[in-house]
Amino acid sequence: MPLNRRQLLNRGAAGAGLLVAGNLGVTFPRAGATAGTPGGSALGGAVLGTLRERRGGYGPLVADPDQLLDLPEGFSYTIVSEAGTATTDGGVIPDNFDGTGLFVGANGNSYLVRNSEQGAIEGVDDGEPYVLEFPATAAAEYVYDATCGGGTTTTEIGPDGSVVNEYVSLAGTSENCAGGVTPWGTWLTCEETEDRIADGFEKDHGFVFEVDPVNVENNQNPTPLEGLGRFAHEAVSIDPATGIVYLTEDASEPNGLLYRATPNDTSGTYGSLRAGATLEALAATDEAGEFVPDLSAYSEVGTVLNLGWVAIPDPLATEQSTRMQVEEVTRSRKLEGTWWGNDAAYIVASYARLDDGSAGEHDGQVWKLDPVAETLELVVHFTVNADPDSDNFDSPDNITVAPWGGLILCADGEGVQHLWTVAADGSNQMFARNARDDGEFAGAVFSADGQTLYASLQSPGVTFAITGPWDGGTPASTMAADGSPATTA
Repeated sequence: MPLNRRQLLNRGAAGAGLLVAGNLGVTFPRAGATAGTPGGSALGGAVLGTLRERRGGYGPLVADPDQLLDLPEGFSYTIVSEAGTATTDGGVIPDNFDGTGLFVGANGNSYLVRNSEQGAIEGVDDGEPYVLEFPATAAAEYVYDATCGGGTTTTEIGPDGSVVNEYVSLAGTSENCAGGVTPWGTWLTCEETEDRIADGFEKDHGFVFEVDPVNVENNQNPTPLEGLGRFAHEAVSIDPATGIVYLTEDASEPNGLLYRATPNDTSGTYGSLRAGATLEALAATDEAGEFVPDLSAYSEVGTVLNLGWVAIPDPLATEQSTRMQVEEVTRSRKLEGTWWGNDAAYIVASYARLDDGSAGEHDGQVWKLDPVAETLELVVHFTVNADPDSDNFDSPDNITVAPWGGLILCADGEGVQHLWTVAADGSNQMFARNARDDGEFAGAVFSADGQTLYASLQSPGVTFAITGPWDGGTPASTMAADGSPATTA
């Protein structure tokens, strides 16, 4: 089985769209750092007027007596879904929870579509044979490659928060990491792998698949979206004004790329992405017009780069990985989550170290891609966390945006793992802490009314519904699963 993100980090150290209010901009200090010193704060952009996510935030965390999830006073959680338990159709919920989208159906119910990041059902790991305990399994018409245990689970939730229906909606895919919601109300699930038939699989992998949260029959005969390329996909976000898809690649040797795919069919409907697209990779320049080879070199919040794009000659990587087909492209270590909001794509780079070939070191960046201005701006930067066993934050992965502004970042690093909030005015704090183990957080996404945050611990997989005094303002509109706006008050 491939190394997970934490194993990679340890080895390196040893050797339904929501809106962002304002322009987030902050460099976060480590213990003892103050504003104006290395690692200090530097705020930028608009400040949201009514946020509980102000300086001081939600207050200190309260220890969970059940040792699962520490939250601020006044907040509580319920468990929505757990790996290994029964689905409503008699199956079993697969493990390794990851990226998640939320959709609202015409019946008013919410639909969570959640990835399961698993690879081959049987294999050898560090010389030892293994069999996945809880692979994604489904009827044959919903299976892409029977040798693989990744996929997606759809959980239908009623207005009272109870689970109405839960089933495996896609099976036989591999290493389904993150993904993204479409403006027309479907989920794009991403395979973070480049495995091929020659590696012992029935089919090639490294694709994006579209999952319909409501119309189950649309998920039969899983079809790779070949126009979005074949590479180690991490996440996607879509510009609803143009239909252009932005894609992150979590890969190394060499480090991965940021891509955009311009669809041939811009009708914005289920299946329209099957008509193909033009795939390009980022080739950024700085303010002086000089080519930027590596995003990790930048630490100053407010740094603005200019967008440029280079065509990928062979998007299906029949002979060579897409990231190796072009030379003058902008690379980044650990490109992870992306989420669309405020007319921009927010893009996460998890960490970078000099010994992994990066130009600079950090424990997290968030970049804002503005397609109209054709710029890429550094809006969040975390310095290297020298004490991962503390409550310092490091290694953001999945990302979402609160309906009233600000970011929720899911940690996937060393030591203690957190959900971290970043308000539009730059204030930031822990919002939740994994009290169970050192496993990563994943799949944070808000309900349509902005009153519930769904988030998961990856393995053993458990999804929480977190409620409490958010008091953050009026939630933004989200996109319903049938493609119509689901506006909330």
